[in-house]
Amino acid sequence: MDELHKNTIGPRIKATREAISPPVSHEDLAGRMARYGVVIDRSAISRIESQTRSIKDYEIIAIAKSLKVTVAYLFGEK
Repeated sequence: MDELHKNTIGPRIKATREAISPPVSHEDLAGRMARYGVVIDRSAISRIESQTRSIKDYEIIAIAKSLKVTVAYLFGEK
């Protein structure tokens, strides 16, 4: 991982979010995550996707549940 990148899964989160029909906005993803008890704003999601913000394990779990994928999928597993 490049020193400038603070996570490895940001691009995969973005691709997954955008592949859903209709695409899930940052704001919508933040709302979905709140249902799992994780409060995060849309700018933090954007920074995660651009790899300029690190991501906590419980945030990864909430994102996976919110996008209806597995945590392993977000890490590039099938």
